[in-house]
Amino acid sequence: MTEKGLLVTIQAQSGKDDQVEQFLHTAGGMVRQEPATTAWFAIRFGHSEYGIFDAFEDEAGREAHLTGIVAKALREMTPALFTRAPEIRKLEVLADKLPLMPTIEPVTKGLLLTFRAKAGHETDVQQFLREAKPYVLDEPKTTAWFALHFDDGTYGIFDVFPDAAGRFSHLTGHVPRELAKHALTLMGSVPDLDMLNVVAENLFR
Repeated sequence: MTEKGLLVTIQAQSGKDDQVEQFLHTAGGMVRQEPATTAWFAIRFGHSEYGIFDAFEDEAGREAHLTGIVAKALREMTPALFTRAPEIRKLEVLADKLPLMPTIEPVTKGLLLTFRAKAGHETDVQQFLREAKPYVLDEPKTTAWFALHFDDGTYGIFDVFPDAAGRFSHLTGHVPRELAKHALTLMGSVPDLDMLNVVAENLFR
């Protein structure tokens, strides 16, 4: 069970997407030196928009990562590759699904859903997200899944898949249907849904 996480967003300088992706592949190798980092994904939101999602066993693991080799490399490369300093959001992992053994298929697609809880229903949202885990465990093409609570109060789900078919299967599955059914009760904002490409990963330790 992972407890803590980070979502980092970065914007590539014009014409430097290839260099940014090469850097992210390199960073994926560096993170293997961090035993408390249980999952790490470099993601692409859209043209020149990238991010890193990572999860940790505990707060000590997250702090070790924030002062570790990958974070140092990211800061050093910012003037050369990125338009601004990385934006870092801390989060709690409410529930997760991680593979029990090394995955054969690399993950290539992802989803990030974020929303505000309806006022007074924060506990209901957390319960819904925790109780969604058994349904996701039954989805063979959902390689990894995380229910999230960001430090700013936002909630969300981040998950990854081997291909677009796996992502589509999840989007038409039980959890999205139930979330849509209870949207008026649980959600205090229109949800944001990002369809992601996974650039690099370090998932199984």
